Amino acid sequence: MSGRLLLVGPLADPRMMTALRLAPDGAPVMLTGRLTGGARAGIAPDGWPGWDRGADGRMSAQPVRPTPQLDRYAEIMDLQGIDAPEGRVIGAAAGVRADDGAFRAELAVQVAADLLARDPGQPAAEIRARLPMIALWAASRLRAAAERGAALPPGPKGDDRLRIQSRSEPYGRYFSVESLRLTHRLHRGGWSDPLERAVFVSGDAVVVLPWDPMRDRVLVVDQFRAGPAARGDGQPWIYEPVAGRIDAGETPESTALREAVEEAGLTLERLIPAPAFYPSPGVAAEFIYGFIGITDLPDDAATVSGLSSEGEDIRGHVIPRDEFMRMALDGRIVSGPLLILALWLDRRADELRQGPAAG
Repeated sequence: MSGRLLLVGPLADPRMMTALRLAPDGAPVMLTGRLTGGARAGIAPDGWPGWDRGADGRMSAQPVRPTPQLDRYAEIMDLQGIDAPEGRVIGAAAGVRADDGAFRAELAVQVAADLLARDPGQPAAEIRARLPMIALWAASRLRAAAERGAALPPGPKGDDRLRIQSRSEPYGRYFSVESLRLTHRLHRGGWSDPLERAVFVSGDAVVVLPWDPMRDRVLVVDQFRAGPAARGDGQPWIYEPVAGRIDAGETPESTALREAVEEAGLTLERLIPAPAFYPSPGVAAEFIYGFIGITDLPDDAATVSGLSSEGEDIRGHVIPRDEFMRMALDGRIVSGPLLILALWLDRRADELRQGPAAG
């Protein structure tokens, strides 16, 4: 980039400027028009606000000097810039965009840090294509820090007990593998030798077991699964709960409601939080939020659904809960998340049926 650069909207947020190693180069400049939209700025290439240059009003633009970090970030995000008499405006697209909520600064800053930490030789277009999963993973790390950041038992005492020396991504497509070099405090005292650990990265997810407390029925789904097929399992279709990834900007609850519609055609009346867990913490960074979804399950509630754009072919099954528990205990259910929800609901069903959450 060359010439006078003017940052507008979310890109001019002080937190974004710090992430991109930018400093003000003079007082803000006032431009004609207004910005619209922009809640997904810094999360998706098409998430930046629109600049309605013909609208009444004035908006602030911050002059900055270019940095290599801004150049690389703009290349990955495909920020073209808009020529104006005052300079080249960066951080908006021409036109009007729908109001889509508030800018998620913390997440955008985390995504920016992730992008700038990547191999500078990796093509920008290749990184851009993976932005949905990069943002999902960034959101998962922020959620972990907010919810599980305290140094609580188990493990050695104290806050300084893990030191990640380096982080790289030897494989990255839809999912990825991260390679960590780290040391950690030992139970017997002192520190471990440096360790190399590879982790499968898929981001946080939700699982939902729809339950009709009046009829005492549940709905489970089945679909083809690549994991059992790769293992050589003769039955790669397995019973599972409704499930899905938590997209960047979503909450576990909003994801649960969305996935119930997409995978089972169900509108859930309410959600009851069930245990959240790491299914395989030795090798995978996935953290799963569990829910029981209160809903109506008549005889015709089971459907075949799923998003064809994602190759989904999902069949629902409405099952009486007593039969469902027999399936859990005799080995017909081999999905770990579904087993957890089955056993938790069996323990809590009477209490939940009497309480306000199931009313």
